[in-house]
Amino acid sequence: MQHRYLPMTDHDKRTMLETIGVSSVDELFSDIPEKVRFKREYNIKPAKSEPALMKELFKLSSKNADLKTNVSFLGAGVYDHYIPVIVDHVISRSEFYTAYTPYQPEISQGELQAIFEFQTMICELTGMDVANSSMYDGGTALAEAAMLSAGHTKRKTIIVSEAVHPESREVLKTYAKGQHLQVLEVPVKDGVTDAEALKNLINDEVASVIIQYPNFFGRIEPLKDLEEIIHQHKALFVVSSNPLSLGILTPPGKLGADIVIGDAQPFGIPTAFGGPHCGYFAVTSKLMRKVPGRLVGQTTDEEGRRGFVLTLQAREQHIRRDKATSNICSNQALNALAASVAMTALGKKGVREMAAANVQKAHYAKTAFKQAGFEIVYDGCSFNEFVIKLNKPAKEINQQLLQKEIIGGYDLGRDYPELSNHMLIAVTEQRTKEEIDTFVKELGDLHA
Repeated sequence: MQHRYLPMTDHDKRTMLETIGVSSVDELFSDIPEKVRFKREYNIKPAKSEPALMKELFKLSSKNADLKTNVSFLGAGVYDHYIPVIVDHVISRSEFYTAYTPYQPEISQGELQAIFEFQTMICELTGMDVANSSMYDGGTALAEAAMLSAGHTKRKTIIVSEAVHPESREVLKTYAKGQHLQVLEVPVKDGVTDAEALKNLINDEVASVIIQYPNFFGRIEPLKDLEEIIHQHKALFVVSSNPLSLGILTPPGKLGADIVIGDAQPFGIPTAFGGPHCGYFAVTSKLMRKVPGRLVGQTTDEEGRRGFVLTLQAREQHIRRDKATSNICSNQALNALAASVAMTALGKKGVREMAAANVQKAHYAKTAFKQAGFEIVYDGCSFNEFVIKLNKPAKEINQQLLQKEIIGGYDLGRDYPELSNHMLIAVTEQRTKEEIDTFVKELGDLHA
């Protein structure tokens, strides 16, 4: 029998008690007053043998609707993308999956180089000058960008589009409360940020404006038009972007963004029920000294050999946390490595082809839904997501789709009351024509 843990025998217990010099477990806890001790039986099932327990847990896990047994059209920030086999092979190497913060460069060159390569590829995708590693996910990266903007501009107001992911906006509000910042939301018009409303809302007290590209509804925001409005008031322009989409869209850095953030999950990182994932954070060179988290630089040693070191690091980020300028402390380098390996395996041409496949398949699905009589809400330029209107609650339809081994789209009524009975559908390169056609037919039958 191979145990996942070492069972403890009565002999083991007696030996440990004798070693520490007590006669019983009760004596071991004798300092705890009788009146606060728990003297009842726990309201849990009786203990089972390990084989019986494993069978029960396997039965429970088999009830999960996973991406191996179900076809998924669920996106909303976490996507079912192709992961090259080599990703798991590389990140399973012990020198990577056991690595933590590489404080000592002389013994951490492999880890440091992996982070450096991640930063380099993020810069190439976003069109920015400098990128870091170790952001927890896209939501916290967005909030950190807002905190940086407030510190840099000495202003106390953050504007965020309602077309930014609802969960990211909630994370932003949580951060802002602790820093005594005001968060204002600019409404959506026809599925994109309302430029006129932004003009009326922005003033010289605004630290930054945050836009998502593509936005939460899948639409492509007109970044250049928004950039002109934002920079007129000397606020920072923060763009939250799906990095895969940048394989085919104009990089935000080319459209005037000051900070580009997002989640690297589309590259080599499983959905994993929402995490852990890996945020990215890229800035213009003028902001590089204020970047949170870890930043790896390239240098040479005394013999002229290429080497890597942590650079521009504030000691407070790691130790004196009460004086830190950022909440980022832990290390997401393993997931950053997964993203790096995936991007390397795909290459520039592969990333572009993968992004193009998302656009093409989503367009095919959108056309199929139109032909089936569905209303496409916020129709227009999009990446791999779009919104359809239903005649009954999306939650109810999704439960019925699960019976047919289909994971339906996101129920927009959860976050936008005005969009009850609306579904956000994601179509990635993983979906086949047959799967899309089946989804349209099944949804049409349930919608009828």
